[in-house]
Amino acid sequence: EVSHLEYVVSLLILLTGHFVTISAQGKGQLSTGLVSPTLKSALGTGNVVNESMPRRPRVLPPMCTGPTEIRDTFKYINTVVSCIVFVVGIIGNSTLLRIIYKNKCMRNGPNILIASLALGDLLHIVIDIPINLLAEDWPFGVGLCKMVPFIQKTSVGITVLSLCALSIDRFRAVASWNRIKGIGVPKWTAIEIILIWVLSIILAVPEAIAFDMITMDYKGEQLRICLLHPMQKNKFMQFYKSAKDWWLFSFYFCMPLMCTAIFYTLMTCEMLRKKNGVQIVLSDHLKQRREVAKTVFCLVLVFALCWLPLHLSRILKHTIYDERDPNRCELLSFFLVLDYIGINMASVNSCINPIALYMVSKRFKSCFRSCLCCWCLPPEMLAMDDKQSCMKLKVTERGSEQSNSRASNKYTSA
Repeated sequence: EVSHLEYVVSLLILLTGHFVTISAQGKGQLSTGLVSPTLKSALGTGNVVNESMPRRPRVLPPMCTGPTEIRDTFKYINTVVSCIVFVVGIIGNSTLLRIIYKNKCMRNGPNILIASLALGDLLHIVIDIPINLLAEDWPFGVGLCKMVPFIQKTSVGITVLSLCALSIDRFRAVASWNRIKGIGVPKWTAIEIILIWVLSIILAVPEAIAFDMITMDYKGEQLRICLLHPMQKNKFMQFYKSAKDWWLFSFYFCMPLMCTAIFYTLMTCEMLRKKNGVQIVLSDHLKQRREVAKTVFCLVLVFALCWLPLHLSRILKHTIYDERDPNRCELLSFFLVLDYIGINMASVNSCINPIALYMVSKRFKSCFRSCLCCWCLPPEMLAMDDKQSCMKLKVTERGSEQSNSRASNKYTSA
């Protein structure tokens, strides 16, 4: 029975939104984003029942020679981090959406993609985090059991594809330096956003299919657990379960980093090529777009730092972990700690983008300050303030353009 627990753990330990704690003495705890941290000894001594899945004989791995456990401190830290992410994420992302919606001068291609990214994060924060915190032995039923991982993966997909689209957009903006940046949403950007959301939803469908409710008989009580079931019904889902970690690592982590590296390298070459002769006079728009490119690069860097620990634990689990090794428990304890850190860092990514924009972009910083101060103003004052903030942004940009053009004239006349 304990070995059965370890088998389940070997499949679940590194899933996004999941935390696992076990003990080789027959007492364990499984704490996932969908399972309560109060299930002591449940998997080690319980009988798992799922009538929708056929039972198959399985060779069980040997028991651990020592206990594998994690301190309660990590669970408390997880709760605190989730609460902070919930509060900061709602305030930051809703403020970001309000800034782009209220200010016409902020409605351009890159900012609309950033708004799409913020909306995906807000969806994850509002729906998933409260359910994950309130779930005990999963009282919400099969519907929410399938919906929560589906929304999680949809949100991550929106983030990944939006970052790729932003990187491509920045290269196009620098490559076509003589293209005048207008106000409003370009048609191609609107199509991009629709494709991003549709593709993210489609790629998240296997999560909804794979997750299922398991009923476990433990000490006369029926415990309900929501997890990625170790035995899938069809061949495609069996393949998805076995290849899931590599798929998540390649598509949801490596792809946006590779996309950013490729297009930012091309963008750098393009800017170096244009940095000569009379084109310096025409580089004011290029300098503004370079500033936006720096902001997008910061968002990609934050994404990489937040998701690296979780993906690292997954890859290490598949490469150096051997479930047949009786001395594997120390390594498993390390994975448990790394999982807690990785899950919390991944959750932080849902709320940190507005903070990064505030720190990197002067324009967003000005809008954040005026918007956060205007929450308590009456509607008529709010409308006036929105117009004034937009005018202030235009005046500031004109001033910077004039100073840049004077500097450019100085270089060309020399």
